[in-house]
Amino acid sequence: MATILILEDDKLFNETLQDFLEDLGHSVRFALDPYSALDITYEQNFDCYLFDVNLPYESGFDLLAKLRESNDTTPTIFITSRDDKASLANGFGVGCDDYIKKPIDLDELEFRIEALLKRSIRSPRIAIDNYHFDTHSKLLYQGNQSIELTQKASLLLHILLEAKGSVVSFEEIENRLWATSQESSSGAIRVYVTQIKKYFPLRLKNIRGVGYIFAL
Repeated sequence: MATILILEDDKLFNETLQDFLEDLGHSVRFALDPYSALDITYEQNFDCYLFDVNLPYESGFDLLAKLRESNDTTPTIFITSRDDKASLANGFGVGCDDYIKKPIDLDELEFRIEALLKRSIRSPRIAIDNYHFDTHSKLLYQGNQSIELTQKASLLLHILLEAKGSVVSFEEIENRLWATSQESSSGAIRVYVTQIKKYFPLRLKNIRGVGYIFAL
């Protein structure tokens, strides 16, 4: 079972989530504000974060952005009453893995957590042919020598590896490579793909009209 951190300022809903997840066998810690949650992330590692968005002091988006900037790649699900497209794009832009709208169905939440944990990368180093990819630093290595990839090309490789052989849509790639305030570019994606194909010409494939797949 997983170790999960819940960040939700509604105490009753927070307790409901705790009880539900603990009944499933998960180990759960909780926080009612983002500052407390940040402190807890310094104390231990988690398999999954469940973050509300509308919080005191700062939003869940702001907190996750800080965590991602510090190389915390813990899979994260936002649970929020926001359902506008801009918020959805913002959530994926700062690095969330899933997004579920309140009021939530607890069984659906269970399925989403299970799916997220199955596709998350547990090992910090992934061996691929004569290379290995460090999921913490997001750097590609051949032996002890780092391979020159741009930051976004490295992030794209990480996104493709997370999918574990499944197709990653163009929309998801754009949402995760660019923040809401930035303009995405399909041409730029092709440039990053070309960089990756230089080292893995037979593994990275374009699924026309859908997205990309990295064959493992």
